[in-house]
Amino acid sequence: MFLFMTAGVTLGIAAKVYYDTNFFKINRLVFQSDKLPYGTEFTILQISDLHNKVFRKNNKDFIRTINNIEANIVVITGDLIDRRTKDLEDVLYFIEKMTTVHKNVFYVSGNHEWANPLCKKLMDSLKERNVIILDNKNMAIDHGRTVINIAGVADITTKQDNLKKALQGLYKKEFTLLLSHNPCVIKQMGSNSVDLILSGHTHGGQVRIPIIGALVVPDQGLFPNYDKGAFKLGGNRYLYIDSGLGTSRLPIRFLNQSQFSLIKITNNKKV
Repeated sequence: MFLFMTAGVTLGIAAKVYYDTNFFKINRLVFQSDKLPYGTEFTILQISDLHNKVFRKNNKDFIRTINNIEANIVVITGDLIDRRTKDLEDVLYFIEKMTTVHKNVFYVSGNHEWANPLCKKLMDSLKERNVIILDNKNMAIDHGRTVINIAGVADITTKQDNLKKALQGLYKKEFTLLLSHNPCVIKQMGSNSVDLILSGHTHGGQVRIPIIGALVVPDQGLFPNYDKGAFKLGGNRYLYIDSGLGTSRLPIRFLNQSQFSLIKITNNKKV
């Protein structure tokens, strides 16, 4: 009996690992801000930590799902490839198919891009496909009556970041969105002027333990405070960490399904 139970538990865990690693989901969430005109909304599709992952059927279902989503912008918060990636064909095919539908695609670099010899080739290839690289830059997006500031900071882990430059010249009365692969950007001076920070990097711990959650994530060590999800930073400021789509080191996820996020910023409160 004990052997049958052990075998059943083992098979159950293996099935869950396979599902969480190879089937993606959409995480949907809403943030309220009175910096938007009343009755308006702005939608962001966030993709993070793909790590050159190819889902079933050569990414056909993944690409179809992404392209069937209506969003004002798409943001990629780093680690499109892994440091061990040797061929950009799969990731660039995905980018080409996505940018045929989504015209406003923004990207900031992650630590794995900078650790890969193909980093410059990837950056050049993204530019050729009309992806806007926001490493240590910002710009304003006009959408009807809404103006959104979008800023990006290059990877912190590899010391490519310059937050001061990324936020330079922004009009603080407008909603400001900051893209940063590493959520540790919240420790830097100036981050408190941002309304919403979108990050990745942690993979949500990649493998999570019931009740405990993530045991360890990069740059935060054991029992991290910021593993995945939304965190209120004070006032009406938030950090959101997407746990991502791919894997690194161990090619498995557990209790932490591959995902991308659809984020809505809205103002539905009457003054």
